[in-house]
Order: sequence, then structure tokens, then C-alpha cells
Amino acid sequence: MLSKFFLERPVFAWVIAIIIMAVGVIAIYNLPVSQYPEMAPPSISISASYPGSSAQTVENSVTQIIEQKMTGLDNLIYMSSSSDSAGASRLELTFAPGTDVDIAWSKVQNKVQSTLPGLPDVVQSRGVTVAKSTRNYLMVVGLVSEDGRMDHIDLADYAVTNLESVLARVPGVGEVEIFGGGYTMRVWLNPDKLTDYRLTVTDVIAALQSYNVEVSAGQFGGAPAVKGQRLNAPIVVQNMLSTPEEFADIPLRINPDGSVVRIGDVSRTELGAEIYDIKGLVNGKEAVGIAIRQAAGANALDVADAVKAKLAEMSRYFPAGIKVTYPMDTTPFIKVSINEVFKTLFIAIVLVFLVMLLFLGNLRATLIPTIAVPVVLLGTFAVLWLFGFSVNMLTMFAMVLAIGLLVDDAIVVVENVERIMSEEGLPPKEATAKSMDQITSAL
Repeated sequence: MLSKFFLERPVFAWVIAIIIMAVGVIAIYNLPVSQYPEMAPPSISISASYPGSSAQTVENSVTQIIEQKMTGLDNLIYMSSSSDSAGASRLELTFAPGTDVDIAWSKVQNKVQSTLPGLPDVVQSRGVTVAKSTRNYLMVVGLVSEDGRMDHIDLADYAVTNLESVLARVPGVGEVEIFGGGYTMRVWLNPDKLTDYRLTVTDVIAALQSYNVEVSAGQFGGAPAVKGQRLNAPIVVQNMLSTPEEFADIPLRINPDGSVVRIGDVSRTELGAEIYDIKGLVNGKEAVGIAIRQAAGANALDVADAVKAKLAEMSRYFPAGIKVTYPMDTTPFIKVSINEVFKTLFIAIVLVFLVMLLFLGNLRATLIPTIAVPVVLLGTFAVLWLFGFSVNMLTMFAMVLAIGLLVDDAIVVVENVERIMSEEGLPPKEATAKSMDQITSAL
């Protein structure tokens, strides 16, 4: 019997207990922490953007194209999609519980690559993102202009340019979403003037694509250089356009009489926002929101702390007047909830010790189950780590309840050993062996 095996080898039993406690301590520092366990099956999100399009256009030309290719994926349960008037398309693919998220992400990525040729050129140039982040936001970071010198477009442009990629590289961050967009060149077409000049929107787009490119004509003095050649310089024929005047000067058509119709003749060019549909305010002040989703299996508290530390580090380089706020942060409630459960766990252990000392009246008999409690609890943390569980409110409450079962079994064993020792006069070792033979099946 297992109990006799360890009774005959007490040193080996202590070594096993110490190893279990050591692994449990290591597990505590590596277990992910969250408010609730991951009840929902794993999911993969696909995001694309088609600026300037209606929700129906996005649905027909982007969302449905991607949906039609999402076939033949192993363990796919269902998928949902949404298309909005801001030109955003998002698909959520939900897989069966137990599916390897990394493998599912790789297969979805391959499927998305096959859909790219069928998507509009604008969508292809902006890219289609496949992410394995959680569905809900971990936190929302707000950049607020305290002095009002920057509006929400300035703040969004600063966030896209300087913060988005940095925050996305923080360990544990699955996805970064900015509520808004940066600056872009806006060409506001005048339909009447297009009609007068007998031009179409397609003509304007073709001219923009033809002239807004960077063309290199090789090198001056490149290898193999002639003898005595001392100068080597690249030759750039045309650069990317950057000012509204340069865009307005793009020719659309050259008439037979030599006159030129330019974009400025049929439109108004200006530097404007990429997205006008979203405007952020915090306490009435101009702001932009940056939503953070944690990666699947990441520690919510560690991710939030890492994001805050990175923002605190970068805040030294912010323009004057910008302040970081956190309009939404789920981690304080998680910390309070977990701390309350830990407090309850500690109180339960103390109460168990006092109650047992009061009713058993034997300090040695009281210490035995009291020592067993931390060993078993640390072993439980090791098992949680081994099977991929997280520390959350449900697992901690389960530990509190399990303490009662543990102590109850320990009390039964100790009382039965005491009874055998007093009634039959056996020494502790033999009394323990006989006690375990009697009550092991009941325990």
C-alpha cells in the first residue's frame, strides 16, 4: 500500500514533499493571472480596412471574399463577421476547445494569403491582419491634450506613428487598436468639374498611382567605375509626393492645344484625417483611445504593468501637454479579487489551526494537518501550471473549499491514530499503518 511505502521511507517522503513545494513556488511566479478562467473556446480574428467605403461595400468586396475562403479549417466551430461604415471589416473564427492556437493561426494566415488577389487594391496595400488575441479589451489607454494645443487627429497621428508598434512589441500584448487614424492626403473631388472636363474618378486614381511613386534611375559612378571615378551617388527621378500643392499639380490630361488639366482643377487637396468617424474626449478634452488586447494565455497583470511601464518610459519624449490616462483598466478589479481570495485562504488556514487546537487539545496532532495544508496548496499550484490553468477567482475559491476537505481527512486520520495508540498501546508508526489500513477506502 502507498501509505506503508512512505511510512517505511520517511526521508524519501520529505524529499518528495520538498520537491512538490519547490515546483509549486516556481509555478506561482509563472502561472497566468486573470479574473476568470478562459471559458470561451480559442478564436482567431481577421481585420481589414477599406477606407471611404460603405458598410455594404465592405461586406460585399472584403468580408464575404474572406469568408468564402475560410473552409477546410480543422476544428472550426463557427465564425462571425462585421462590416461598418468606417470601412472596417472584422471576422472572428472560433475553434473547438483544446485546439492549438498557434497551429490554427498559421492555417488561417495561409487561407488569408490566398484571398488577397481577390481583394481591392486599397485593402491589399493596407494589409490584412490575423491575430490570436483575446476577444475582450484588457485596458484602454487615453492620450489627452491637457492644454488643447493638439486635437484628436494630432493625437491619433502621434499614436499611430510613435506608439502603436512599440506597444505591440510588449510581451503578452496580442493586439493594439487605435480609435482613429493618422494624417493622410485628402483629395476632395468636385463632381461638376469632373463632368465639365469629361473625367472620372478612375482617371484621378490612375494619375495618383502613376505620379505618387518613387522612381530610382540607378547610380552615378556605380560599379564597375571607370578609372579615376571618385563620386558615387544615387539618381532619383521622382520622389513620393508630400504636400497638398504637389498633389494638386499632378496632371490628369494634356489637351491637343497644350493645356493641362490637373488634379487641383477638379478637386481640393489637403492634409486631413484618415478617419473622421471617431472622435475621442476625456473629461471634455481632446483625446485618442488605444485599446490593448492581451495574447491568449498571457498574464493579465504582467501585461498591464508592462504596458504602463513602457508608456511611462516613453512619456518623457511626449510633446508638451500630452498626458496618459486609463479610462478602462480591468486589472485593479483582478488584483482586488485575487487579493481577497488569498486573504480568505490565509484566514481559513488560521481558523483551521485554532479550531483543531481547541477541539483536539494536542499541539502535535494540530500541527500535522496544518503543515499538510501549505504542501498540498503548493502542489496544487504545480498541477495548475502543468495542465495550463490560470490563477483566477474560481481556482482560488476551489482551493478554499478544498482546504476543508483536506483538513477533514487529516483530522479523521489523526483521531484514528490517537484512538489506536490509546486503546491498543501501539507505537505511533504501527498505529499509523493500522489506521491507514482501516480508513484509506473511506478517505
